[in-house]
Amino acid sequence: MEIWINPACSKCRSAIELLDGAGAEYTVRRYLEDVPGEAEIREVLERLGLEPWDITRTQEPEAAELGLADWARSAASRDRWIAALAGHPRLIQRPIITAQDGTAVVARTEEAVRDALGR
Repeated sequence: MEIWINPACSKCRSAIELLDGAGAEYTVRRYLEDVPGEAEIREVLERLGLEPWDITRTQEPEAAELGLADWARSAASRDRWIAALAGHPRLIQRPIITAQDGTAVVARTEEAVRDALGR
């Protein structure tokens, strides 16, 4: 399993603590440094069963600069959202855990981390 983190994020640190406490084997990806490309974001969205706007941190300054509040949330605008996430990784919700069964979760809660551990 892999976990996408921002080390400055308390939710990321909590998820790591839970994974460590469970003795899980995982790889840490500091996604602000090792930025996922558009294809990888598409893959993770598929695994999550979500749309790009569902994992976008709309309160970040970059979101305001891009005017994301005014962007359509539709199939026609999906590529635009994915490009924004790839170009501005700080907009990607965190942490994201890709589980061994091919699924993924946005692991912002203890329950979500435990769900990923059970997959």
